[in-house]
Amino acid sequence: MKFFIQKDRLIDAVSDVLKAVASRTTIPILVGIKLDATSEGVYLTGSDSDISIKSFIPKEEEDTEIVEIVETGSIVLHARFFSEVVRKLPESIVEVSVEDQFKTVIRSGNAEFIIHGLDAEEYPRLPQINQENSFTMPTDLLKNVIKQTVFAVSTSETRPILTGVHWTFENNELIAVATDSHRLALKKATLQTNLEQNQSFSIVIPGKSLNELTKVLDDTQEPVEIIVTDNQILFKAKNLLFYSRLLEGKYPDTSKLIPTDSKTTTKLNSKEFLEAVDRASLLAREGKNNVIKFAILENDIIEISSYTPEIGKVVEKVKSIAIDGEDIKISFSAKYMMDALRAIDSTDITIYFTGSMRPFILKSDTDDTILQLILPVRTF
Repeated sequence: MKFFIQKDRLIDAVSDVLKAVASRTTIPILVGIKLDATSEGVYLTGSDSDISIKSFIPKEEEDTEIVEIVETGSIVLHARFFSEVVRKLPESIVEVSVEDQFKTVIRSGNAEFIIHGLDAEEYPRLPQINQENSFTMPTDLLKNVIKQTVFAVSTSETRPILTGVHWTFENNELIAVATDSHRLALKKATLQTNLEQNQSFSIVIPGKSLNELTKVLDDTQEPVEIIVTDNQILFKAKNLLFYSRLLEGKYPDTSKLIPTDSKTTTKLNSKEFLEAVDRASLLAREGKNNVIKFAILENDIIEISSYTPEIGKVVEKVKSIAIDGEDIKISFSAKYMMDALRAIDSTDITIYFTGSMRPFILKSDTDDTILQLILPVRTF
């Protein structure tokens, strides 16, 4: 195998596939990146057996030569070391060649590295995905769906199914839900779909996989094709394949958690409210639970406070845009509230309360496809 390649493109591809490479694995060859030089260009693959990422660098793009293939072939190189070498090469063109016994020579300018590679035949094959359930979404919409839900997955392995985001498909609509049993994030999106009419199904995607996916997707409106099988999901973007296993098990019915009525509603400026909660959290996070108190006062004033015996107290008053219904005092996690406000990303939000010890929801005034739910904490 031998090829010449633009260093910048190689760095980008290595950076993408490196996100799937585990630092510790029971399969030694998975600490490596697989390189395949073909007549079309160079493929790079990284995997930890849960996530697999395959990046393609074409020979030409927009009439510019990116790769010159001298001899086709494959090799597996230690991922971390190969990544560091490529980043520190002196020139813009890199030569990669494989000699006897998988000895790999990497040259650029006056620098030459020799790395002992591994037999690519030993590298696990990527999952075979059939096209039965497939649909497309613009990249920016997909990234929004992930961003507005994935932060609410559980970090505890006691209920593994809650470490993933539940995607339900029905009537050309995707509903994504994540919960750690203390809060819930929901986002709806209309699909550019190839699904059969009236077809419905649901899957649970590991939160870790979705976090890594957002890092390798470009900020564009280009379509991403999404293909689902019984235990795998494949995201196909331009020059990139991202595979993830799916979580097994039944996701809990979260629809019963979402209140359908409210006793109190308050409309707030998101930025002002977020900043006030953030300031109150400075003392709250020194305590055990990062809890702040929220109370409605006269003249549409909201009081936000936090008290930690060892540190001190903070009280701040925020003017609401509108309040309707009963007065309420309620306590909640400052972190959960800030996460929810950042996910909604709207100028104004409305909070719907059903009681001081009942879950409450936050909605955008301009986007009805997103909802955030938080469970209160008993302090009053």
